[in-house]
Amino acid sequence: MKNIVLLIAILLICAGVIYSQQNRHVEPVAIEATTLEHQGSTGDNIDSSTADTTNETTGALTSAAAKDAEVSIISPQDGSVVSSPVVVEFGIKNMTISPAGIDVPYAGHHHLLIDTDTLPDMTAPLPASDTLIHFGGGQTETSIELAPGTHTLQLVLGNHLHVPHDPPVISEKITITVAE
Repeated sequence: MKNIVLLIAILLICAGVIYSQQNRHVEPVAIEATTLEHQGSTGDNIDSSTADTTNETTGALTSAAAKDAEVSIISPQDGSVVSSPVVVEFGIKNMTISPAGIDVPYAGHHHLLIDTDTLPDMTAPLPASDTLIHFGGGQTETSIELAPGTHTLQLVLGNHLHVPHDPPVISEKITITVAE
């Protein structure tokens, strides 16, 4: 009886090691609980009836967005007068944050559009530039240098390939004034 218990214990340990080795590459980056609380829901109420991966039939790069997914700029608030550097906090509801390169259902990372009049192509990877900043590490805030004057800020959530979700998850555009 002792040998059977020992054999079962060894098998369970081996199975656990094999499982952890097979799944270690898909773990999302941990985000501090205070950040998640500040952002609101981080995955609650996700509608699982929507597809969550790249469309293999059409070859599309987009991932499905969860029902009622939202991103927002928590601060500064629309109409604020601020000084540079400007600290911008990002919010998310009904989806989670996951860094670029890690395909997690109903997750993505932020892209900040600065002084952008038209949205980029929502079916292709978002092109990084001085006015379209990628936060592929899963960051939920940034500090940016802006010249004095009026500026607009807007967020777009991108999937593991930097492609906006289907439908795109886009914040309201806010306008701020950077004081001289």
